[in-house]
Amino acid sequence: MLTLPNLLTLSRILAVPLLAGLLWQPQWALGYGIAFILYCLMGITDYFDGYLARANGAVSKLGIFLDPIADKIMVAAVILVLVAVQVINGASVIAGLIILLREIAVSGLREFLAQLQVSVPVSRLAKWKTTLQLVALGGLILGGALPGWPWVQMAALAALWGAAALTLVTGWDYLRVGLKHMDS
Repeated sequence: MLTLPNLLTLSRILAVPLLAGLLWQPQWALGYGIAFILYCLMGITDYFDGYLARANGAVSKLGIFLDPIADKIMVAAVILVLVAVQVINGASVIAGLIILLREIAVSGLREFLAQLQVSVPVSRLAKWKTTLQLVALGGLILGGALPGWPWVQMAALAALWGAAALTLVTGWDYLRVGLKHMDS
């Protein structure tokens, strides 16, 4: 049960409070630099936990359960803290909200469909959405570490809006599949 891939996944979950704490002071560029490194390490462990589990035939029910939760916890925490400290502000809060609402809705839909023994595979577009979302959030963190480079923040906010747009498209795709399995 506590295989290396599962330990990597658990390490991501346990690192979220540290990441959130580092992001709490947006004027602390060094803290944001450390947060960016931690965020990147968390992303690397996300890749390696899945890779190692598949390569070693160590895919487990615990890992299948925890991996998407770890991802959602990290994304939600980063969005919430960046909104709270106004790194994400103004209309861009809507982009963050779209991403959070989709994550909750798709998780609920997947749980509902699982009870019906219906599997909804992750689409290629959803993978692009996740990639753009993670790049956007990483860029916002990096922007805090590089306050003299405002273009980093602007590019990251543009990527956040791109991720929000893909979020709407992929969320609708999942909902359309789910609606086929719901009683009228």
